[in-house]
Parts: sequence; structure tokens; C-alpha cells
Amino acid sequence: QFLKQLGIHPDWQFVDVYGMEPELLSMVPRPVCAVLLLFPITEKYETFRTEEEERIKAKGQDVKSSVYFMKQTINNACGTIGLIHAIANNRDKMNFETNSSLKKFLEDSLSMTPEERAKYLETYEAIRVTHESSAHEGQTEAPSIDEKVDLHFIALVNVGGHLYELDGRKPFPINHGETSDDSFLEDAIEVCKKFMERDPEELRFNAIALSAA
Repeated sequence: QFLKQLGIHPDWQFVDVYGMEPELLSMVPRPVCAVLLLFPITEKYETFRTEEEERIKAKGQDVKSSVYFMKQTINNACGTIGLIHAIANNRDKMNFETNSSLKKFLEDSLSMTPEERAKYLETYEAIRVTHESSAHEGQTEAPSIDEKVDLHFIALVNVGGHLYELDGRKPFPINHGETSDDSFLEDAIEVCKKFMERDPEELRFNAIALSAA
């Protein structure tokens, strides 16, 4: 529904990943071009995030210039930003309607910095309104903009044979190593498992795949 509102033809769909075992992953329609992970922001995670950032700044990492990344400046918009990250890094695979608000947003923002993209989204009514209306259609009451939410979305995508984690709260994409179209879902789920292992007491994890319809 959300994709349709943004002017994307229904060749791709979001499907739930019911579990991380091979037989449950085999139920996800292929190909998969992105995985969104919903997870809780806990003290353990924040400690890890700071250490990870310092480690990457010290050691460096290879990030292809073709990776589309944007910062998150709007509270509670992590789902929208995860969605934009998923679509933007697979835009060559998507069929957009001619008047698609998301297509226009991506075309306008391609040459921008991650910070400029975030600013642009703040002023971009069409996508924000869609996000808010789709949030209200859901079963759960959408949190208000000021409410403190401790659940967060990130996108995992394959760009040029590398698996990137895109999180608007982080200063840059995280390169998780090599992947391929065939192994992408399994590789992305391995990254999701690491999130779960860091917080073994937590149960609030949920993965969604962007799959061929």
C-alpha cells in the first residue's frame, strides 16, 4: 500500500521474514533487493554503536560513491528513511509512475549530501504525508513526533556486490562485506542475527524483505 502511494508499480512488495532458519527464509519470494530490520535501541546497542563508529573512523572502510545514504533529522521517521534507503539503492530495478513523489525526491536529491537529503525530506510534504497516513492505517497507534520511541529501522542493501547497513542515526553507511544477488537475503539475515546476539534478552526484532512480487 505504502509503495503504491509513493508511485511505485507493484513488481516489488514488502514481506515479513518469519524466522531466520533456512526453511523459513526459503518461504521469502526471491529475488530480495533489501531487508529492513526493526530493533530496540538499548544501552548495549548505543555502546556498540559508539565503539563501531570510533573503530571505523580509525581504520577506515570502503564505501562506494554510488551508495545512496541520508541522515535522519525527523524524529520517528526511521521507517520512512529505511524505505527511502531500500528503494534509492535499487532504483534501477523499480518501475515508478510518471508522477511518483518518491521518484522526484530521489532525482532531486541524488547530487545532495546525506545532510542535505535529510533537510530536503523535512520540507518534502508528499512523502511525509504518505508516511503519516500509512502509519495511522497500521494496527498500532502511530507515535507522535515528540514521543520518545526506542524502536528503530535500518535498511540492508546490496550495492555493487557489497552489503551495506544504512542507518540515518549513524554518520556513514557500514560495509558488512561481500554479497551477491543470490546470497543477499542470507547475508543480510546474518547481520540481523548480530544485532540480536548483542541484546539476547530483547525480543523486539522484526525483519521485512523487499521481494519480487
